[in-house]
Amino acid sequence: MDLSPPELTSVELGLLGILLILGLVIGWIVRGNRCVKEKMAVNAGWQGQIAAQESEHARLAKQNKSLMAQISENQASHRDSKMRAHELSDSLKEAFDRRDELQRQIKNVRNDLQAALGQRDKLQAEIEGSTAKYSVTSKSIKDKDDKIFYLSRELQSWQDRVPPLVERFRTRDLEAQQVEAELAKAKGRIEELESLAESDQTRIESASGNALAEGLDASNDQYEETAEHAIAEQDDEMAPAELDASTDDLRKIRGIGPAIEKTLHSLGIYRYGQIADLSELDIDRVAQKIRGFRSRIGREDWIEQARSLDRQKNPDPG
Repeated sequence: MDLSPPELTSVELGLLGILLILGLVIGWIVRGNRCVKEKMAVNAGWQGQIAAQESEHARLAKQNKSLMAQISENQASHRDSKMRAHELSDSLKEAFDRRDELQRQIKNVRNDLQAALGQRDKLQAEIEGSTAKYSVTSKSIKDKDDKIFYLSRELQSWQDRVPPLVERFRTRDLEAQQVEAELAKAKGRIEELESLAESDQTRIESASGNALAEGLDASNDQYEETAEHAIAEQDDEMAPAELDASTDDLRKIRGIGPAIEKTLHSLGIYRYGQIADLSELDIDRVAQKIRGFRSRIGREDWIEQARSLDRQKNPDPG
């Protein structure tokens, strides 16, 4: 019996080869599809990470802008406090000078009074000695009596003048003590603001009624209106800018009056969009032109008001 394996024909060998090639092609196609899916998954992961990084970057940029605005307000408040402390120091120095002058006057009055009393005692002693030892004429006695009367009146005059001077000195001394207390309070406030500025922190405190000067409210509107008149007088010397139909009414922004509007025009700012696009450098330039109004730009939020008015004027067609 023949047990040898059967011989394969060329047709069978060809079929085997075709099956092998077909298996390789199918395997290559499956592997390609798997690679494409893996690549798409990797790309999706990278896109998610990139979107997260962009969102974080935008948040940090917004936070940095807010911190810069707070630092600018803190620096402006620090400068105002330093100016107030300087004014209080000058007032205290003047009060000290007045107190020293009153002390010198009181000392001179006391010396004159002591001299008058001593002269009166001396004259009385001379009169008593002369009366006991010698016989003086009536004219000499009358002259001495007149002199004593004159000295007595002068003494009475000095006695009448001393109490008001003493009361005035006490009043001035109390004023000087009050000024010293205000200066100490201002120095403490300056040190606190300096520590806050060095630590890059912002502290918001409520304004008390005693902290406002001469009945001004917290917005300093009265002071700023007075300053606006000064700016208006300065701007009247400049050539007025020609306004066209595209010029916006900047006075619709809360905190901008006619004088400040004229100053903004002199700086080339005529429209809401220009104020809405102001950078920190532009704000500093405007603040230098309208002296004393740096805090108003941030407090009244000119930029956000300008953006809102610009959107109302030019609504988005979409």
